[in-house]
Amino acid sequence: MLQVSGICKSYGKRRILDQAELSAHRGTCVGIVGANGCGKTTLLSVLAGVRKPDRGSIRIDGQEASGHPAVFAAKAAYVPQENPLMEELTVRDNLLLWYKGSKSRMKEDLEHGPAALLGIPSMLERRAGKLSGGMKKRLSIACALSGQAPLLIMDEPGAALDLECKETIRQYLQSYLENGGTAVLTSHEMEELSMCSRLYVLRDGRLEEIPAGLGPKELIASFHPPKVGI
Repeated sequence: MLQVSGICKSYGKRRILDQAELSAHRGTCVGIVGANGCGKTTLLSVLAGVRKPDRGSIRIDGQEASGHPAVFAAKAAYVPQENPLMEELTVRDNLLLWYKGSKSRMKEDLEHGPAALLGIPSMLERRAGKLSGGMKKRLSIACALSGQAPLLIMDEPGAALDLECKETIRQYLQSYLENGGTAVLTSHEMEELSMCSRLYVLRDGRLEEIPAGLGPKELIASFHPPKVGI
């Protein structure tokens, strides 16, 4: 499980995260929502160990990860919104570059694991730069999960993808959760958010839990502080 407490992060005088706290249990998906520019990407990059918080605790399966890169490397898989692939390389070479396991395990993965479920075998010889956005996203997920991490962190997984790719990723995410994985994602897609058993809104640097299953109007309203009567 994931337990986050007291996370603070500033850039200069601007406080992006202010005592942010959340928890996520095995087999569940937690969604992070909020207005554009509120700090969701910063939060996810901190949870994945890509950025260091100014202070706070991130515990994954009981182990403190903040300040311990090896824990992040073993326990967390991160799929950023921006494409991390080497576009001049083939899909196979990208897997070899990013894959955390042995070549024999990569072969097994391509036959039965996440890479197989995401449809990677059919595109192995294609150059990454020639893939569609959806195919690149599938490959990014396969690379990120090569270490069989129990925590999957995804920033806008369905952004700018066609319906088929969105459905493929959604089905894989459902399978990942059913097998005991934990997922944290940001999204503006109602279908993706419907998979989340818990939702948090990031507002003024703080995370506030809101009811899962809100409609679009109620969800958007939560992005802003409630009006106080005079």
